[in-house]
This record gives sequence, C-alpha cells and structure tokens, in this order.
Amino acid sequence: MKTKLVILLSTLGLSFLSLPSYSQKDRKKKSEPVYSSARIAEAERIFTEGEKFYILEDYAKALFYFQQVLEYSPSNATVFYKIAEVYLKGSKEEDLIQAAQNIESALRLEKKNKYFYLLAAQIYVAQHQFGKAAQSLQTMMKEISGSEEHLYELASIYLQDNQLDDALNTYNQAEGALGVTELSSFQKQRIYLIKGKLNEAIAEGEKLIRAYPDEERYVMGLAETLAQHGRAAIGINYLEKFIADRPDAGSSKMLLAGLYRESGQEQKSREYVLSIFDDPQIEVSSKVLMLGTYNAALSQNKSKKVNDPDLETFVEILFKKLELIYPRDADVHLVGGDLYLMLEKNEEARNEYSKAVHYGASSLEAWQNLLFLETQAGLSDSVIVHAEQGLELFPNQGMIYYFNGVAHLRKKNYRDAVQTLEQSRKLSTNNPNLLGEVCSMLGDAYNATKENEKSDKAYEDALTINPNNEYVLNNYSYYLAMRKVNLEKAERMSSLLIKNHPDNVSYLDTYAWVLYQESKYKEAKRAIEKVFPLGKPNAIHYEHYGDILYQLGDIDEAVEQWQKAKSLNGNSEVLNKKITNRKIY
Repeated sequence: MKTKLVILLSTLGLSFLSLPSYSQKDRKKKSEPVYSSARIAEAERIFTEGEKFYILEDYAKALFYFQQVLEYSPSNATVFYKIAEVYLKGSKEEDLIQAAQNIESALRLEKKNKYFYLLAAQIYVAQHQFGKAAQSLQTMMKEISGSEEHLYELASIYLQDNQLDDALNTYNQAEGALGVTELSSFQKQRIYLIKGKLNEAIAEGEKLIRAYPDEERYVMGLAETLAQHGRAAIGINYLEKFIADRPDAGSSKMLLAGLYRESGQEQKSREYVLSIFDDPQIEVSSKVLMLGTYNAALSQNKSKKVNDPDLETFVEILFKKLELIYPRDADVHLVGGDLYLMLEKNEEARNEYSKAVHYGASSLEAWQNLLFLETQAGLSDSVIVHAEQGLELFPNQGMIYYFNGVAHLRKKNYRDAVQTLEQSRKLSTNNPNLLGEVCSMLGDAYNATKENEKSDKAYEDALTINPNNEYVLNNYSYYLAMRKVNLEKAERMSSLLIKNHPDNVSYLDTYAWVLYQESKYKEAKRAIEKVFPLGKPNAIHYEHYGDILYQLGDIDEAVEQWQKAKSLNGNSEVLNKKITNRKIY
C-alpha cells in the first residue's frame, strides 16, 4: 500500500512530508525543535494511514489521521491540501468553508504546486465564488510556467459566471498558446450565438474546418448551425463540397438529404436517401434511424389528416430495400412494423413485428404491438405462444398477461384465463386504463366458471375505474338478467347504455332482455323492435323477440320469429322445441 501511495502522491507533485531537522545553530536562530528520525517515521506512517482511508472513501478516518499529522508538522502544505480534499467531499456548506480555509493555508506555504491552485478553483466554484476561482487559476499561470492548458478551465469558469467576454478572450489566449481546438472553437461559436453574432460564429466554424479539413463532424456542425439560423443554403453548399471530395461521407449525405427536404428540394433529398440506403458502407442503424424520421413525418401527416400517397409509397420502397439487404435484422423489421401499423396495414405490420421478435427484438413495444394485432385478428393460438415467449423477457409486464388472458378466454380456457388475468391485475395497479380492462375480462372469465360473486366483484371494480365502461355495463347487466338477480341494477346499467347509444343493436337487445326478465314485456317489446330497422338482426334478436311475443300472448307471431332465428343458424335444441311445441321452455 505504501509503495502505491508514494507513486500516487508523486504524480500529483506532492511529497509525503518534509519534516524539519535543524542543526543546533539553526535551532537557536529559528527556535525550531529537532525531530528524531523515529518521530518523522511515525508522522509518515500516520499520513499513509490517512491516504489509505481517503482511497477507501472513509473520509472521517482520513481527516482524523491528516489532522494528526499537523501535530508533527504544522507548516506542511501537502497536509493542508489533503485536508481540503477531504472537506470538499462533504455535503454541507461548513465543509466547503473548511476546505477553502485549508487550501488557502496550503497556498500560503507553497506557491509552486499547480494542484493546489486547481483544487482551490474547484472549491471556489462549488461555493459559487467564481471570481476567486478565476483568480486562483490566473495566479497559477503566473507562478507556474507551462500551465496554459488550464486556460480552458479558466474560460469555463467565466462561462459559469456569465462573463462572456472574459471567456471569449480566454479561449483566444488558449488558441494562441495551444492552437485551434474543437473545444475552444465550439465554445466560441456558442458564445457568439448567445451574443447574437451569427457571422462571427460562422467564421469560427469555418476556421475550425480550415484547421481540420477532413473532419466530417466539423462540416456537419457548421451546416446544422447555418440551417438552424436560416442559412440552410450555405450549409448545403458546405456539405456538397465536402461530399464531392469524399463520396463515402455517409453521415454528411444523411444530413444533406435532410436539409434538402427541409428546404423544399424533395426530389434531391430522395435521390440522396436512395443512394444512402444502397450504400453498404453506411451502417444499418443509421438507415433505420432515417426510416424512423420518415415514419414520424407520416405520423404527423396522419394527425393533421394530410394525405400524401407519394410519400407513403417512397417510404415503403425504402423499407423494402432494407428488408431485402438485412432480412435478419430485428430493428429493420421493427421499424417496418411501425411503418405498416401507422399506415393501418395491420396484416403487414403483424408479420413484421413477428419477424422482429423472432430475430431478437428487445423492445417491449414490439411485443405489445404484435400481441395487440394478433388479438385483433383473432389469432388466439399465436397470442398464447407469443405471450409466453414475451413473459420470459418481461415477466413483470401486466399488458402481456392481459393479452394472454384474453386469448385463453376466447378459446374457452376459462381457468387459464382467470389465472393469467389475476396476475395481470396484480401487475397493473399503476395503470388504471389497463386495470379496468383486466377487471372487465375477469368478470367474463369468472362468469364462465360460474363464480358469480367473483364475477360481480370484478365488474364492480371495472366500473369503479370507469363508470361508463360500455363493455362492462352491457355484459354485467346481461349476465345479471340471465341469472335473474339484481334486476333493478341491471336495468339501470342497461338503460344508461341505450341512452348514450340509442342505435346500438347489442345494447338494445340486452336492455330488452333485462326488461323481459323483470316481466316488463310491453317495454321489452318496444326495445327489441328498435333493433330491426337498424339492420342485420341476428338469430338471438329474433329468438328474444319471439320469447317476448309469446309472453304477450301472440303465439303465431312468436313462432314466426323463432323460425327466423332458426333460418339464421339459430339451430339449438331448445329453439327447435319452441317451434315444434309452440311454447317456451
């Protein structure tokens, strides 16, 4: 440990200790004690302990040992420096005050160690005493030759203090001493832009390019600055010249294509984009990013209801190029899925998302979009397979459990549906919209397993989240009617639905059936008869209508409606008995 500490301190320009050891003559003149070699060794041991604990980040112990060293050598600058370092690690204002006091003591004793000045500047910046911080660095550069490299730190302090002119002058000094650098040039451009001096900022960018003519990002940086301040044409000119001499400058081509597009030169832009997508030297990630920007543009058009089929065709061409060249790249298929989803080409989107997850896409959104599209298409078997795979990657995602539960529910795997939906409910407490949907599906699942109390509770939970949930209001009221329980509540829910949706045939049928179960046959008849003018009544509607007519005593008309139900694939044993025996069972 001691050897390592010696090396560390020597790199900082620090020595362990230079404890005084004077002759008798010197002692009388200076009134200083003579320290024994044993005492000096003990002091060095204590100092080493302090440095050890400092490295171990046990700053309280480090401070204890460093302060002990002062008892042996109260005039040792290095020890004050180390104590200041320790206090700077503290979080209290008092710690910074102590740090400042100790580094000032170090500098009074030793004026030729640049690390003392650098630490002093750091402490003063932490105290927001930017003037003192700048003065520390200025003094350092006067006292210590060859420290011009720290002009950048001085300029940074001026910037923090909003002393823009001083910062600018300091960067100019740095350039005079060290030459034109990216740091000084970019910061000077920034200062000029803050001061509203665009021409000077541009001149700085041009100077940097002249110093490093082959550095692509400097040309791109200047072009972007010009474009952001209404001088895109000049920026385009710089990029065109750079690309003419360097045809493999892919990043510049990408920026140029974007500037062409922003300046209304769409055809030129597309020509460059096509060449970029054909260029094998340009990374696929850059091409995917560019296609993503086109997806965003199409999405904006969609939100603004702007129809641009030419752009849509062009973007599809770009994607097909990528897919052809990179058929096994997950990100390519992911951006393709996003494209087709936005274009409402759901089958194509589903296929691309499926390929994306197959080739290792780690995006949760990709899995959710795939499961959504498969659910929408009724592909329950695929949903179950992909949900299980997705849960291996995202075991805590309630949305994936939800899709899995819906698929099991559709396949009438009611116990599996309950299990996965309950897990989704546990994981979705921070997502009220999803939680409401989960509870509504649980209501259906528990109804199917004849666990009526749990079913009702799930529906009630869903309505607590959203009292106007149409799906729940309809199913809950219908199932209450089927069980002939809580019919008043069922009527309230169902009447609310048809009040808000008077032309929904499913809701009208539910309302009529609730009234039927309440023996309100005339009201039920008026409700069910509103279904037929709305178009395409199904077998259930005709069968319910027949049941209502039967209860009103119109047997012939009831049988006629039952026969219509049978003709629409309503061929159940109960329905056949009704028709044959002209009565309800």
